[in-house]
Amino acid sequence: MRGESSKAKGGRTLFSAAGDAFAEQNAPLATRMRPRSIAEYVGQADLVGPGRLLRRALEHDRLFSLILWGPPGTGKTTLARLLAQQSAAHFEQLSAVSAGVAELRNVAKEARERANMEQQRTVLFLDEIHRLNKGQQDALLPYVEDGTFTLIGATTENPSFEVNGALLSRCRVVTLNALSDDDLGVLVDRALVDDERGLGSLHGVLELEARQLLLNLANGDARAALNALEVAALAAPLSSDGTRTISTAEIVEAYQRRTIPYDKSGELHYDAISALHKSVRDSDPDGALYWLGRMLEGGEDRLYVARRVIRMAVEDIGLADPQALPQCIAAQQAVHFLGMPEGDLALAQAVVYLAQAPKSNAVYRAYGAVREDVQATRNDPVPLHLRNAVTGLMEGLGYGAGYQYAHDFAGAQVLQEHLPANLAGHRYYFPTDHGYEVRVRDRLAWRYPDDEQTIPDETS
Repeated sequence: MRGESSKAKGGRTLFSAAGDAFAEQNAPLATRMRPRSIAEYVGQADLVGPGRLLRRALEHDRLFSLILWGPPGTGKTTLARLLAQQSAAHFEQLSAVSAGVAELRNVAKEARERANMEQQRTVLFLDEIHRLNKGQQDALLPYVEDGTFTLIGATTENPSFEVNGALLSRCRVVTLNALSDDDLGVLVDRALVDDERGLGSLHGVLELEARQLLLNLANGDARAALNALEVAALAAPLSSDGTRTISTAEIVEAYQRRTIPYDKSGELHYDAISALHKSVRDSDPDGALYWLGRMLEGGEDRLYVARRVIRMAVEDIGLADPQALPQCIAAQQAVHFLGMPEGDLALAQAVVYLAQAPKSNAVYRAYGAVREDVQATRNDPVPLHLRNAVTGLMEGLGYGAGYQYAHDFAGAQVLQEHLPANLAGHRYYFPTDHGYEVRVRDRLAWRYPDDEQTIPDETS
């Protein structure tokens, strides 16, 4: 049968068929309402719409290995099933959470037999493909490469972080987006009136305000929207006319506490910390507080945030405000001592302090330039006058000869070279005219009397 799992082929009994029917009737609404054809599929028009990538592949029966990447409830599993169904391929589904190398090899063995005996292709759908370890991913490579089966993986994590390069290069990454409110509305309205698989028999009436709240709380997740709708419909009071009016109260109760979408090891993790860092750098305390809140409320490790906040202090504030670093270290200590949620306020105070502080990346840029020169001159000797003459032999070799002791000079200021010969006269640190660094610049004016430029011109 088209799209049928091998475990369901042959040996079918009245008992197993009845069991399947019972399971389907008692499945969550989101499962019961899965589209049965591409025509019923809602959302991702840029992929399955007329003339788009996957629609063209189906029309020409040229399905290829791909990885479906998108947030929960965007139709990844449903799309994989429909792709296999439309292409007349045999559909096998495994979860990466429980599948081992032996199961993968068994699927490959059956796929070869099926191709030889029935001339039918096999589509292997691997849900949560990011959960496969390196050995399991490597085991897939030869089968994907020689076409033993067409692999469709689904993941909520950025594949470039979670799927090894060899497997990634053999698959097309297809991005699915969170569904729009309009798309979710189509699914909700369809489920309300569907007598066969939906809630039609409950005669539910969804109030306009409740409908908007449902769509808003779903946050683009069709599964969340439909399953919450079912709970709300069953909880709604039955009127004398046989209808159930679903109000905002039922929607709120169905959702309980809305969770904030945040993957602590994937792309959102990196995107959120990037947004926080850029908000601080751009002196926007509101943006900094918002992205800090997104991370903390999403369950991010507080000490990770504290470490990154310290990094911001030394990278983007530096000596423009020497108190920035102590503020952030104090916040880190507060987080360690207080824990959550009290420690969150210490982090909030730190990011606001950093956002309002004068900015300078002079030290950051200086050390970056130093690292490059160190790589090129790591074998250059320390100038003799800077060496320490610990023994008489060393003194006889000229160690320390000619060194000028700063405290013997007015203001403890002495002009002498401190860099290797190949770098003599080179400049790294150019203080800015921001905040406290103005005073730093003034203090160094004796060393650089001809230097009128506070920041080197990168275009020269």
